[in-house]
Amino acid sequence: MMKNVYPVFFTVTDTIILVEVPDLEILTEGKDMADAIEMARDAIELRCVSLEDDGTDIPRPSDIHSLDVNTGTFAEEGVTIVSLVDIDSGEYRRKIDTKTVRKNVTIPSWLNYEAEHAGINVSRVLQEALMNVLDVKRTF
Repeated sequence: MMKNVYPVFFTVTDTIILVEVPDLEILTEGKDMADAIEMARDAIELRCVSLEDDGTDIPRPSDIHSLDVNTGTFAEEGVTIVSLVDIDSGEYRRKIDTKTVRKNVTIPSWLNYEAEHAGINVSRVLQEALMNVLDVKRTF
């Protein structure tokens, strides 16, 4: 899981903003600049999470100064600018991956007895303890 910043081409047309992330071969669009940035961030994070899941290396971001907006996919469609979009694939994964996974844990019988009589949800306590140890927060 990673945080990073990727350069993105934003091409302004009469009706929409066309988006290209050259390092990750992503094309998308937004209705305005705020939407285009959000669409770019979502697409980059999704691609990075997918690559992580596949065990594939995630391409490093290009140096923004090495990119030429005139070579972009949408260069002929309008005025193109290059900007940076920050991503956090760990945060994205916590937001989208809400399925539960069953794990068997072993605790002493006496401790299980005490937890049951106290009305404690052992699964919830384990989740909270893991989040505390890993220093991560629930985002949903």
